[in-house]
Amino acid sequence: MTDGTTTGFFDSVDEVTDRLAAAGYLASTAVATTVFLADRLGKPLLVEGPAGVGKTELAKAVAEVAGARLIRLQCYEGVDEARALYEWNHAKQLLRITAGRDEGWEQARTDIFSEEFLLPRPLLTAIRGSEPTVLLIDETDKADVEVEGLLLEVLSDFQVTVPELGTITAERRPFVVLTSNATRELSEALRRRCLFLHLDFPDQELEQRIVRLRVPGLEAALAESVVKVVAALRAMELRKLPSVAETIDWARTLLALGAGSLDDALVRATLGVLLKHQEDITRAAGKLTLS
Repeated sequence: MTDGTTTGFFDSVDEVTDRLAAAGYLASTAVATTVFLADRLGKPLLVEGPAGVGKTELAKAVAEVAGARLIRLQCYEGVDEARALYEWNHAKQLLRITAGRDEGWEQARTDIFSEEFLLPRPLLTAIRGSEPTVLLIDETDKADVEVEGLLLEVLSDFQVTVPELGTITAERRPFVVLTSNATRELSEALRRRCLFLHLDFPDQELEQRIVRLRVPGLEAALAESVVKVVAALRAMELRKLPSVAETIDWARTLLALGAGSLDDALVRATLGVLLKHQEDITRAAGKLTLS
């Protein structure tokens, strides 16, 4: 149950850990605790860290285990209120004005700024929903600073003001996850409204568990070797470090090739699964050795 200020997905930290694990997301105690508190306190959760550490996947996993609808706002440079909040169906409005020309402008104006012509975008859709919802505001740091002002009203009071219709307040608060790769510093006002969680690449023991969970059939010794090589790559000065998802992809590649162990030739032949820039592949091939 929810009292309107909480989402009511979880009853304990242990439950968060167990249910996320069942969905294939292995959460540390710190992650599970922060997710539980965000759920219990009804606070947005800001998850920050390098690309590929599982920030977006955390929101997806919470939605899956909670049986909640996942609504995603993908941020990018130039995203604006019309794409994030709502806009009016201008083509339909124009048709209505044309069809009602004899009724006069005042009547047409009343008609065209009604629910029939409103196009909700992710933020308004999440606020208006009555079902359990996870709102993912992905890569918030890529949006312009002006968009943060828009988020403040939504995240402070879980409400949206549409001038023509009034203020729309959430019947049931969504579980909100904002992710950031820290390419731009987010405002203190936005941070104050959120609980904060920093996600980094997992330690080798946890990453081995993740790989073996996501790649059934992979031998423990090979999983250990895979994670060690990935750790060595992450210690290099590369343009893009391999993510956890790429570690999993590499493990699946090796399994598909029938590899029982790693050698220098096999690693070099499959580096393109882990590294996505030629200069990174060249640098790694020159430095990486298993002997």
